[in-house]
Amino acid sequence: MARYFSFKPGLSLKGRKFKGLRGFAGKPFHPPLTDVTVGAYVIGPVFDVIAFLGKDSSWSGDLFKAGGWVILAGAISSLATILTGFMDWLRSTPKGTQARRMVNAHAWTMVLTSVFVLVNLWYRFLAEGGEYYESPDLVALLLSVIVAGLVTLGGTLGGGIVYDWGFNVEVAKDHPVWHPSETNDYVHPHDEPAPRVEP
Repeated sequence: MARYFSFKPGLSLKGRKFKGLRGFAGKPFHPPLTDVTVGAYVIGPVFDVIAFLGKDSSWSGDLFKAGGWVILAGAISSLATILTGFMDWLRSTPKGTQARRMVNAHAWTMVLTSVFVLVNLWYRFLAEGGEYYESPDLVALLLSVIVAGLVTLGGTLGGGIVYDWGFNVEVAKDHPVWHPSETNDYVHPHDEPAPRVEP
């Protein structure tokens, strides 16, 4: 099995420098947290669109309510996402660099997303004593579509920062994990390689 699968390096924290709220070297906290938030900010609006299109159906109200709760779950998870992203911005982006400007664009897009999320949640759960909670509504739908659009833009910017420019990536230049081998497990680019086992 060892010649086809290698789990240990991806799950190990041994030898990785701890960077506080930013995470560990090679295992930053912000990216996996964004998965929950972004997922909720896409799935919730999709529920809203389907509920609105089927608003004469018996299930549309339930689907619309589910969309609101999914967006609320994303808002709750975003608290950790925002905090870890802020720490990355504060500690990893030198002033005056293009990297800082790109991270600024990502951050402000996500701040605007958060504002629309809060307005969306207020409208659904609190406006007019909760009058708009029960069934699909055009205003809630528009707010949700804006949230989905903004989070897609913000996620695209964030992904570009990582995948185009290697932000917070622990780069391993010509590392042995890219060389053919049978069973070697290299835990982290900064660790000593595991002993070579001859087949």
